[in-house]
Amino acid sequence: MPIRPLPPELINQIAAGEVIERPASVVKELVENSIDAGARRIEVDIEQGGVRLIRVRDDGGGIPRDELPLAVASHATSKIGSFDDLERVSSMGFRGEALASVSSVARFSLTSRQAGDDSAWRIEVDGGRMQDVRPAQHPQGTTIEVRDLFYNVPARRKFLRAERTEFAHIDDLLKSLALAREGVDIRLSHNGKPVRLLKPARDENAALARVAEVLGPEFPGQALRVEHDAAGMRLSGWVGLPTASRSQADQQYFYVNGRLVRDRIVAHAVRQAYADVLFHGRHPVFVLFLELDPAGVDVNVHPAKNEVRFREQRLIHDFLFRTLHEALAQTRAGAALPSAEIDVPVGTGAVGAFIDHRPLASPSPSSSAMPAWPQQASQSRLNLGVRDQPLADYATLFGASTASRPAPLPAGNEANEDVPPLGYAIAQLKNIYVLAENAHGLVLVDMHAAHERITYEKLKNGRVTANLRSQMLLVPLSIAVSAKEAAAAEEHADALGEWGLELSRSGPGAVVVRRIPSLLEGADVAQLTRDVLGELAQHGSSRRLEELENELLSTMACHGSVRAGRRLGIPEMNALLREMEATERSGQCNHGRPTWVQLSLGELDKLFLRGR
Repeated sequence: MPIRPLPPELINQIAAGEVIERPASVVKELVENSIDAGARRIEVDIEQGGVRLIRVRDDGGGIPRDELPLAVASHATSKIGSFDDLERVSSMGFRGEALASVSSVARFSLTSRQAGDDSAWRIEVDGGRMQDVRPAQHPQGTTIEVRDLFYNVPARRKFLRAERTEFAHIDDLLKSLALAREGVDIRLSHNGKPVRLLKPARDENAALARVAEVLGPEFPGQALRVEHDAAGMRLSGWVGLPTASRSQADQQYFYVNGRLVRDRIVAHAVRQAYADVLFHGRHPVFVLFLELDPAGVDVNVHPAKNEVRFREQRLIHDFLFRTLHEALAQTRAGAALPSAEIDVPVGTGAVGAFIDHRPLASPSPSSSAMPAWPQQASQSRLNLGVRDQPLADYATLFGASTASRPAPLPAGNEANEDVPPLGYAIAQLKNIYVLAENAHGLVLVDMHAAHERITYEKLKNGRVTANLRSQMLLVPLSIAVSAKEAAAAEEHADALGEWGLELSRSGPGAVVVRRIPSLLEGADVAQLTRDVLGELAQHGSSRRLEELENELLSTMACHGSVRAGRRLGIPEMNALLREMEATERSGQCNHGRPTWVQLSLGELDKLFLRGR
């Protein structure tokens, strides 16, 4: 066939194939336009999953009469005007192809009115055929109706799913947009029935309530607040505790300058931040907002605008990893007690309450920094007849004295300020769980899981301070790698040497390994090297060496921890509680399981129907 220009109708339908995957894609484009127009209230009406009707109303700035034909023309937009604007895109939409694409595969109408105008104006487009602009009745703002989607492209319509499935995609989309635009009132109805009302949030608690509506009512009780500024970037939002992880990555929302994106750099950084506290195969829950100079991110790399490219990928990766890693490190047992300002559902307790994890000073693990417990002997308040069996070796490990035993807490609240977060031990249950009383009620501790985390963190700290030793290979190992990986080995040779892995480039696609960390003796050196270089080549950084060593240290910690079934005395239990309060990540064991649970007096009262 000879080369010839395509007709406008075919061009628009090709563009529609890139932009419009399903009805939810249309809703995304229309609602993002409403957001860009400054709307504070957006109503979305859907019929038959969006196939029959998609109607989006807003109270935004509106469109002038003479610009209505341009609004539905290809690549006409008010959001960018030069190449410099394209390099600093700050609006949700900017390509100018959305309305033209939608109107080419549906029966389309747009009615709009600006503030101060005497009347509104309406334009209709039927399968790409534009009609004249005419006056209409409409308040300030814009209404767009999309009827009979894909009526003129039956092949595309056959690929749509059931009505319920298509509507579910629309609902999920609006929830994700609502997280980033907490000040916008968003309403959704389906087949004439109201389905979702997301009221605008005026403060942080209301914003968290909106998050709870999207992620579930249990999320606020299992989330950490993150807020950190550095290097011209700001990361804020909420991350779920490791104990709130899921089997799939279906509750992960990451926004760049208000735009929901999926990015491998982001995914890798988050995965590494959680690597030390999650079961393998589990996925964290989070809602995070990254703000940076628009010039530092290219949003024009995908027609649907759900992918971005960062100019400084390494910087972004390290900033995300370090911020989240620090936040998770501060999850010391007892640090996350229920907030009085948030209604935490019964059962979530203090395993993960809402706290603000701006950078915190790490308390010293030394005994002098720990709250002291009373030194007089007494029976426990519940009169359980706790029997002390001195375990000098374990007590010494925790710095405790077997000669001391705590007094019961006062009956009133006068001493609550002096009570440590995890309180004082009162008994041991089945030689597995430590029971303690704190200012909020009852604390239950899995003693093996807790001691395992404490031992693990001490081993990690000892490894760092001891300067990793490396072991020379008897015969240097030559490994074939890709050219990109070989270049990464050459570039990062010094950094790898600090970890005890000495290697050098020996050809365009080969490296030679001469030393490995002593702790990894017996490991598959070739596979280890390929894993490390693969991450370096792709992300500019690698924690594979550290992860492997952590796996070994975790195993050592598990075997070196107090085992379930071992009887502990009251002083030893209290020493364990104090160590938990001073140890990073002590809210979870090395495998992501919780080490402690808080039962408040209110929860206990409900169990026994007190007050009814």
